[in-house]
Amino acid sequence: MTFIEPGLYVRNGFAEGPLADAALSRAARAGQLLDELQEQAPMMTDGQLRDGVHRALRRFTQEQPPTCQVDSLTALIRRGVRIDWPASDRLPCA
Repeated sequence: MTFIEPGLYVRNGFAEGPLADAALSRAARAGQLLDELQEQAPMMTDGQLRDGVHRALRRFTQEQPPTCQVDSLTALIRRGVRIDWPASDRLPCA
């Protein structure tokens, strides 16, 4: 086991601990939000869709997402491209 910082360590190539659990939880919730947006997109204005994508990405990163990323995902969703946001139950480490 490799200790990274309090609450985060690596064992057998996967991050473990409360910080890894929190990151996985945020990733799963962001994926759920994007799935919901993709279902509701036809009934949303461009501004509503963009705001929703912004919230989903902010939920995941806990930071202001890059405008180009928000705009890109919004455009893809608007065109009907399915955005897959897989979140596994373990966080692999390189």
